[in-house]
Amino acid sequence: MNRFMYTSLMILSLPFALLRILLKDTSSSSWKRKLKNQLGYVSKTSGKVIWFHCVSVGEFNAAKPLIDKIFIKFPLHQIVITTTTITGSEAVETYYKQRVIHCFFPFDIPFVINSFVKKIKPVICILLETEIWPNLITKLKNKNIPVILVNARLSDRSFKKYNKFSPKLVGSSLNGLSLICSQNESSSKRFVSLGASNENIIITGSLKFDSNEPNNLETIQTLKNITGNRNIVVFASTREGEELQIIKSYLALKSKFNALLLIVPRHPERFNEVFNIANENGLNVKRRSLGDQCKADTDILIGDSMGEMMSYYSISDIAFIGGSLSNNGGQNMLEAASLSKPIIFGPSLFNFEEISKKLLEDGSAIKIKNANELMKTISELLLDEEKRKLIGQKARTTFDNNRGAVVKVFEAIAPHIEDI
Repeated sequence: MNRFMYTSLMILSLPFALLRILLKDTSSSSWKRKLKNQLGYVSKTSGKVIWFHCVSVGEFNAAKPLIDKIFIKFPLHQIVITTTTITGSEAVETYYKQRVIHCFFPFDIPFVINSFVKKIKPVICILLETEIWPNLITKLKNKNIPVILVNARLSDRSFKKYNKFSPKLVGSSLNGLSLICSQNESSSKRFVSLGASNENIIITGSLKFDSNEPNNLETIQTLKNITGNRNIVVFASTREGEELQIIKSYLALKSKFNALLLIVPRHPERFNEVFNIANENGLNVKRRSLGDQCKADTDILIGDSMGEMMSYYSISDIAFIGGSLSNNGGQNMLEAASLSKPIIFGPSLFNFEEISKKLLEDGSAIKIKNANELMKTISELLLDEEKRKLIGQKARTTFDNNRGAVVKVFEAIAPHIEDI
């Protein structure tokens, strides 16, 4: 596939992308702004703009320590942060308020990109993880605007997909980047195999290890008032299909459980769905949003709130990381590690390939094959407090031993900003 074919497909898919916004995002007051921004309609900015693109909440949380450092070192620059999701936009606006300009990321179509870039006039563009957008990269390169991919990762699954369908397009896009700050050697080798130059790649580690997500003591106390003194197992960022597997396995082993299951769906639009699944299976289920106290016979608490994941982890005794029982590649397990929680995840880990490998090698996590093995493992850990604490302590040690990516990434990108 060449860039002409890619652009043609992007234009043909535009009506479907717009329909998706209308079907999925109209429950948010931001949907009209998202629609306009993604079509290139944004307000003009002034001054020197540093543009960060973070797809959603996870990428933004990883980027925050780096953005904070940019604020300190380049106080006269304006920072624009784009996200693709509305939850990502809410995270940006909650954390930075009026200190940054937030926009939704434009569709990667030349006339849209041209309009967007003309309005925000970036002096540098910093993309997170695997955001490889051929038309954007080409446009900025032609204008001599540096484009840097930071916290860059490329799973084996993504590599095979790119290598099969669009190796030339991806290769030329990677060569349009000024620099790739890769998370690990495996990703670096895959970037090179797709055509990236060795000279433009450095290994800086994962920004996720440098995350310093704050704990809200008031929220933690509120959750403790709701959950009482029971042991708590949090099922974090679960995806479609996982909750039913978890509930069915729990029902089979319920007599051996003396713990409250705290299920936190990844996407807020699924809160009601997951509540109903638990209800339909005859379980006693409560909602965090209602604030009702969980009693001794409460089986499940649905974590139907936003921005409280660290608080959920804080009150838990065991943390299962969602997206790993379904074929979604897992979610960030380092938030739980930073709080010394014993971590369990399933077999699907392609989004966190190297991080999960580190945790397993250090004895900081347990990998299970299916929901039945998950529940059996949880049951055993609930009976062994010493083992739980040991795994949790090892998780924190792994987290601490791999910090430092922010400094490395900043030192790599700062010359590109200073030279402007």
